Amino acid sequence: MVLFSLVATHADIDLETVAQLSTGASELATSALSGSPAVTGAVVLATCNRFEIYGEASHADDVEAARAALVAQISERSGLNEQLVSRSFNTRTGGEVSQHLFAVSSGLDSAVVGEREIAGQVRRALITAQHEGTASSGLIRLFQAASKTAKDVGAQTALGSRGLSIVSVALDLATDLSENADWSTKKAVVFGTGAYAGATMSLLRERGCKDISVFSSSGRAEGFVATRGGKALDADSLPAAVAAADVMIGCSGSDTRVEADELARVRADSPQTLIAIDLALTHDFDPAVGELDGVELLTLESVRLAAPQEQAESLAQASGIVSGAATAFEQEREARSVDSAIVALRRHTMNVLDAEMEKVRARHGCTAAAEEVEFALRRMVKQLLHVPTVRARELASNGQQEHYIAALEALYGITVEQPAAAPAAECPVDHGQAGPASADARRETA
Repeated sequence: MVLFSLVATHADIDLETVAQLSTGASELATSALSGSPAVTGAVVLATCNRFEIYGEASHADDVEAARAALVAQISERSGLNEQLVSRSFNTRTGGEVSQHLFAVSSGLDSAVVGEREIAGQVRRALITAQHEGTASSGLIRLFQAASKTAKDVGAQTALGSRGLSIVSVALDLATDLSENADWSTKKAVVFGTGAYAGATMSLLRERGCKDISVFSSSGRAEGFVATRGGKALDADSLPAAVAAADVMIGCSGSDTRVEADELARVRADSPQTLIAIDLALTHDFDPAVGELDGVELLTLESVRLAAPQEQAESLAQASGIVSGAATAFEQEREARSVDSAIVALRRHTMNVLDAEMEKVRARHGCTAAAEEVEFALRRMVKQLLHVPTVRARELASNGQQEHYIAALEALYGITVEQPAAAPAAECPVDHGQAGPASADARRETA
């Protein structure tokens, strides 16, 4: 089985293209598995500044077909031509897959280096794929290892110790732009009820903001504020709240957005400056709102440019942890790949032993002499298998397991069959503890 990934991020393409590529992301993994035999597993990671698909194929020769199938489906959903979609993604295979995902999960590839929100997004991406039955056993191990690596980076380094995140940097920028830096006097309107909206609510309260209203185009604001506080808005009460707001923060990425002319009409009699913070990948606010009088627009690009650089020492330490974890993961994965070969050799050898013991029993019966012969033969076979087993692990750790498998076939005529991927029912996660996000909830998660 071969792991691969398609990666489109803020580092390589503009955020508008990333947003377009992620259209229909919630259905991509399921349709990819049903639409192409080359794809045996898929997990989709879509955040405010990246769209990545992690897949598993049965063989290296199937990766290109799997990639083509995914590109075609993304093109169909996004409306972008296949050539543009294909150019937008970097394709990774082998050790590059784990190295990149571990760095992403640890916050090393984020607009705000060291931010911790991405670790939760990686974890939720796996949970969603497991519930949808698209996460193969190899991808489950990959994402679990990525989450463990993120925890190790957080525990063993000072990276991100200041609690920086995309939301916190955005709020810092908003403070700098405000005439009054006291958040306790501000009125805020939050668009969305996903993970970023929850993080935004928490950080607003930490800064002393008491007047927070929440709007959701999907109608989930009531349930959201029931556990977090704040006031739920609907379509009728939203205009008045926006007219009185000092800050509005977009975290939903829904199909509807605040248009510039609509905002100008609503804010026509508002004396105070409005700071609009758009953290949604697909834009909750028309970019033209930044051109309105009395409105300051902050975007993900603003956050990226304003994000402070982490200390070089912490970055180097975190990078070392990520590299070590990726190497260990690949070595373990390679070692697993020869398990079938080791089992096949042992089965072959024990079948020969059993056949010879049948002859001994037929001649001598179940006597003490026969038992001694069997004991001696089994002990000898165990010793003979020790070195081939050790060599199998050594070759696998160096990526040379194919040589071992070829030798078994050449010397003993043993054909090694790789095991099929574990079915979704065998997933080790207790799904009763964390349900999947609905399609609407995933859309509202930046």
